[in-house]
Amino acid sequence: MIQRIQTLYWLLITALLVVSMLFPIGFFHVEGAAFDNVLNPKGLTMADGTFQSTWGLFAILFLDAVVTFATIFLYKNRMLQVRMTVFSALLLIGYYAAVGVFVYMLQSDLNASFRPGWALALPLVCIIIDYLAFRATYADEVMVRAADRLR
Repeated sequence: MIQRIQTLYWLLITALLVVSMLFPIGFFHVEGAAFDNVLNPKGLTMADGTFQSTWGLFAILFLDAVVTFATIFLYKNRMLQVRMTVFSALLLIGYYAAVGVFVYMLQSDLNASFRPGWALALPLVCIIIDYLAFRATYADEVMVRAADRLR
C-alpha cells in the first residue's frame, strides 16, 4: 500500500542502507603514510592494496535492507510490520556495536587514528526513520481496532 506514509519511510530506509553499503564508513590514518586505509562495510582496504574482510558489517546492512523492504509487503498484518520495524532498528543498533568493535580492534592493530565517513551516519538516520514508521504503523493499528470496536 504505497499511499501509507510508512511505506515511503521503509523505501527511504532501504535506499539509505544500500547507499551506506556502497560508500566508505571511515578512514584510518597512519602517521607518515601517504594514503589512508579505507574501511567499507565489505572490508578494510589498506594503503598498500591488501584487503581485510569485514563481511559481518555488510551482512547486517544487507539483512536490514531486505527486512525493511519485505516489511512493505506485509500491509495486511500491521502488528508484524511493527515488530519488523523494531527488529530493523535493533539490527542497526547492533551494526553500530559491530562497527565500534571493528574500529577499536583495527585502531590498535594498525596504530592509526580513525576518521568517520559520512556514510557512517546513514544508519542513524535510518533508526530515526524506523521510529517514525513505527509510530505511523501503530497509529494505523489503533485506528483499525477502534473502528472494529464500533461495529
